[in-house]
Amino acid sequence: MWQVIYELSQNYIAQAAFWGWFAAQTIKFLWQLLRYRTLRVERLVGSGGFPSSHTSFVISTTTALYLEHGGVTDIFIVALVFSIVVMYDASGVRREAGRQAQVLNQIVEYFEKKNIPVILKGREMVLKELLGHTPIEVLGGLILGIIVAYIQFYYVYNGAL
Repeated sequence: MWQVIYELSQNYIAQAAFWGWFAAQTIKFLWQLLRYRTLRVERLVGSGGFPSSHTSFVISTTTALYLEHGGVTDIFIVALVFSIVVMYDASGVRREAGRQAQVLNQIVEYFEKKNIPVILKGREMVLKELLGHTPIEVLGGLILGIIVAYIQFYYVYNGAL
């Protein structure tokens, strides 16, 4: 197992994926801290917000594959297709699920104010609302992912692997 972890740590594609995700999560955390003056540690791993870490993760991987293999290859196309699916899901399905959670939370709050019992077994009473992304948040993740992969390729590895 340690051999696999070591090999992953030495792999440019795996590094690009990690740093793309890490950069996005760090930006989310710092944005929360600076803009709202609140320390929310879950922003280091949580979904939703600017920039999209899911998008940054897959796009940095896709860009790294493009750079390492010298252009459009079959593996790049596969990664690009999966990246598009992830970005569509982040700004579509997961965003709508977050909106639905927001409405359901409002309904539960209304019922509680009217002393109407609400029973949710095995779950917290408040549903998570910050799930998906706006198109701007996805675009931010896309740009960040490309930048991270390029910086690593050209400045860490000097354009040669």
